[in-house]
Amino acid sequence: MTLLTLNNQQPNIPHMERKVRVRFAPSPTGPLHIGGVRTALYNYLFARQHGGTMILRIEDTDSTRFVEGAEQYINESLQWLGIEIDEGVRQGGAYGPYRQSQRSELYGQYARQLLDAGRAYIAFDTPEQLEAKRAEVANFQYDASTRMQMCNSLTLAPEEVTRRIEAGDQYVVRFKIEPGRDVVVDDLIRGRVVINSSVLDDKVIYKSADRLATYHLANIVDDHLMEVSHVIRGEEWLPSAPLHVLLYEALGWTETMPVFVHLPLLLKPDGKGKLSKRDGDRLGFPVFPLEWRDPKTGDVSTGYRERGYLPEAVVNFLALLGWNPGDEREIFSMKELIEAFSFDHCSKKGAKFDFEKAKWFNHEYISATGDAELTRLFRPILAQHVDNPEHFSDEYISRVISLVKSRVNFTGELWEQADFFFQAPQTYAEKDIKKRWKADTPQTLTTLCDILQNVEPFTSEHAEEVVIQWIKDNNLHMGNVMNAFRLTVVGQCTGPHMFDITSLLGKDETLARLRRGIESIQPAE
Repeated sequence: MTLLTLNNQQPNIPHMERKVRVRFAPSPTGPLHIGGVRTALYNYLFARQHGGTMILRIEDTDSTRFVEGAEQYINESLQWLGIEIDEGVRQGGAYGPYRQSQRSELYGQYARQLLDAGRAYIAFDTPEQLEAKRAEVANFQYDASTRMQMCNSLTLAPEEVTRRIEAGDQYVVRFKIEPGRDVVVDDLIRGRVVINSSVLDDKVIYKSADRLATYHLANIVDDHLMEVSHVIRGEEWLPSAPLHVLLYEALGWTETMPVFVHLPLLLKPDGKGKLSKRDGDRLGFPVFPLEWRDPKTGDVSTGYRERGYLPEAVVNFLALLGWNPGDEREIFSMKELIEAFSFDHCSKKGAKFDFEKAKWFNHEYISATGDAELTRLFRPILAQHVDNPEHFSDEYISRVISLVKSRVNFTGELWEQADFFFQAPQTYAEKDIKKRWKADTPQTLTTLCDILQNVEPFTSEHAEEVVIQWIKDNNLHMGNVMNAFRLTVVGQCTGPHMFDITSLLGKDETLARLRRGIESIQPAE
């Protein structure tokens, strides 16, 4: 049986009649997945565009799945990405507390309201009884067709129900769904979605064992009391939407029901299915914003921050996974995203996660980032490789960065491209020696030393002019001379413009490296 039936008629949703208040509501069960980051981002863009409020609510009603450090990780991730929270577990607010484990009394109150209205019932079925029924009935579902066969307040005498509760028997509260009704869910992306209630089961909404509501009731209560106007979440939650519509009706809150927005899934880069951590491990890209260390196993999963991604690049990349601006633009600041974002341009289909495109975005952002900011990011990297990082001024590092930043995809690659600016090469690339170091190279480079010794000023432009003219006047091979020169100074025949390098290193260091190379490099056999 098909769960969802899409109606071609577009819904008439008065979604701007009240103040926009959205919520991002992750569970502290582990690191924040990149798909969750995109959900938070879309909530944030929509809220900021409409002058609304962004709420961070922690859904920790399932105490068995709580992971130490996960809530802190969520907060730090959002902060790194620039997704600002207006109300939440850290910021506080008039609608708190914002941690569901601290709101249990509220949920119990509304569970009792549903029981008193006959819209819910108490069930005492043990796990063993439920398993036995599943073995007995194919595709068993706890619903109108089976509830009268089970151990609950609909089949037990009231006195027996009271006795069991007073005796401390554990129970759950199930929401009573009547079959045969078409439930309408109006969604800003998917239009009008019609679901027949016969396919829904009587979901557990409250558990006596921990006196906490389950996801379904807790979310409805919190969204109502926090005056959430739009529930923006992943496509995987779409099947729960009809239940939530029915809960709003049962509690008498239809006038404050939020507008639903179910985002397309993030899909594997190859094959079919939802993006998972295994895909990242298999193909070599992160699926978490920050590095995560599992408190139980000690396993470490890398993050986008630690891989050298800039947060602005991650935000830009994620924004375009499932949304487009309606034109050819790809590079957006956060401000530009806020101005351009619209659910009208969100896709209903899942978006393939193109990690190569993520690299491209990061390259573009690094190239466009100011040298001073990249200098700040490079300082810790430099300290990992040299004993005297303080010896190098910010001005010097900034000039180095300006020469190499267009050659990297990640901040971590800056050292690979710039190491020779901070330490003279100790070895020389064998392939370049074989190709560029000839029998007469030491004599030619010795003459070059004399030429450079007399160059004043030792600027890139002037040194280049003098050296190129010397090569031409003496009918030397331009490629062999310049590449051998580069080999002694850099250690290999790659890097930025040669005379930009020598100008930054200075005359003394350039000549010292030239002479060391002449003495050290032996022609390939």
